[in-house]
Amino acid sequence: MSSLRNAISRRAHKERAQPSSRKKFGLLEKHKDYVVRAKAFHKKEDTIRKLKEKAAFRNPDEFYFQMIKTRTVDGVHKPENQANKYTQEELMLMKTQDIGYILQKLQSERKKVEKLTAVLHSVDNHPSNRHIYYAEDREEARELQSHASETSVTPPSSYVPDHIKRKTASSYRELDARKSRVNQLEKLYMEMSLKKELQVDRRE
Repeated sequence: MSSLRNAISRRAHKERAQPSSRKKFGLLEKHKDYVVRAKAFHKKEDTIRKLKEKAAFRNPDEFYFQMIKTRTVDGVHKPENQANKYTQEELMLMKTQDIGYILQKLQSERKKVEKLTAVLHSVDNHPSNRHIYYAEDREEARELQSHASETSVTPPSSYVPDHIKRKTASSYRELDARKSRVNQLEKLYMEMSLKKELQVDRRE
């Protein structure tokens, strides 16, 4: 019977709108609005209940160091200012380590730039692959020279394959990027070295 009852189409009951006499109170809350509001309300209730249980069963002897490193401002825990966490000697040591790291990166980038420049320079020069023949006398030398002039076919110097052109262009872009990085690292290294020297002068 229940299956037959569900098979018959029923009229969808619509919720009434806000009566005209109550328009001043805004939109009338529908059931779906009530469900959302009830879920939010019960969620807050559960949170408050759990916090009350934690407060009731807390250990009075519980301690951790963050308790003395924070303070409460308007009910909110705020950590203490840790600007003076390190001593001047520790700060100087960290600056020295930073400068050493920047210098190491700068030297590495310079070596890569030099290596890439040398490779591109050798590609641009187009070295010719010529074979050297050694003759025992002048007659054999003339014969070899005439044979080489007959068989040699000079390829057009302007022809370069497309994949070589693409690789060369990519290498030039990489070279420009590395040169720019070297300039940035040099500026950063100079600035950090100057700041360190100024700090040393102030301490003395």
